[in-house]
Amino acid sequence: MPVMTYREALRSAMADEMERDESVVILGEDIGVYGGTHLVTDGLLDRFGPKRVIDTPIAEGGFTGAAIGMAMMGMRPIVEMMTWNFSFQAVDQIIQNAAKVRYFSAGQAGVPMVIRGPNGGGVQLSAQHTHSLEGFYGHFPGLKVVSPVTPHDAKGMMLTAIREPNPVIFLEAGALYGTKGEVPEGEALVPFGKARIAREGTDVTLVGYGRQVNMLLRVADRLAEDEISAEVIDLRSIRPFDEQTLVESVRKTHRAVVVQEQWRWYSVASEVAAIIQEQAFDDLDAPVERVSGAEAPAPYARNLEIAAFPNEQQVIDAVNRVLYR
Repeated sequence: MPVMTYREALRSAMADEMERDESVVILGEDIGVYGGTHLVTDGLLDRFGPKRVIDTPIAEGGFTGAAIGMAMMGMRPIVEMMTWNFSFQAVDQIIQNAAKVRYFSAGQAGVPMVIRGPNGGGVQLSAQHTHSLEGFYGHFPGLKVVSPVTPHDAKGMMLTAIREPNPVIFLEAGALYGTKGEVPEGEALVPFGKARIAREGTDVTLVGYGRQVNMLLRVADRLAEDEISAEVIDLRSIRPFDEQTLVESVRKTHRAVVVQEQWRWYSVASEVAAIIQEQAFDDLDAPVERVSGAEAPAPYARNLEIAAFPNEQQVIDAVNRVLYR
């Protein structure tokens, strides 16, 4: 299989779908002439022209609303948020319209659109540009929410997202754009609602999504040096959510540590812990541990940003607690 960066995998998926389906268009700030702030859309303007790769004004509410109208009329728009923090300007359009039109119309109208861009931290963008919004958007029925970590899944889930009849919140990570991995050619779609077992193990289940999965794999290597076998679950789909893979893993290992960048309160990790408690309580040998971002706005200084997000030692300490070591 060819090796691609994360950004190349995303670009490849969008280009493939634009070739296959003329109703697919892309719109957002600086995505055309400039090629995107993170170069995800680089070259697509030359390839598909300004009617299908549309540079918009700095008005998230406006171009998101326009895309919702396009989708209701039969097009399949892809909206780029320069950063997911800017989606706050469009949240009324996303929550009140995109998520609810199919319900309001009893299925007569749909909103097949993708809203994508960088989510979370790790690239020194400070407090107003560093939020992890998976828990926020995952709360609302009518939206699909995904967060792939590998280039393979980035392409496969983007293909699935563009063909999905409902609005998809596609959460990337700025820190992942340059990472590389094998990506299959052709239509290798990755389904929503199915977690990935990134590493098999028997002693403890480590659960994460997005860029934290790579950190969990490094943690698993370190734990193996102490003869601790860690299973790593990459959730990758926040809504719909794969409860079965999660519960089956915990029933095997009897212990779980959930890791996330976002804040601990009212979060994805809280939901994961609740699902484990509801469905695998009798299989647990220790309480579920959660490792989360610091309860403070994200700092700009690199050393403070690193300190504000989960690290390997925090996860290892949590593993030791559930193993009573």
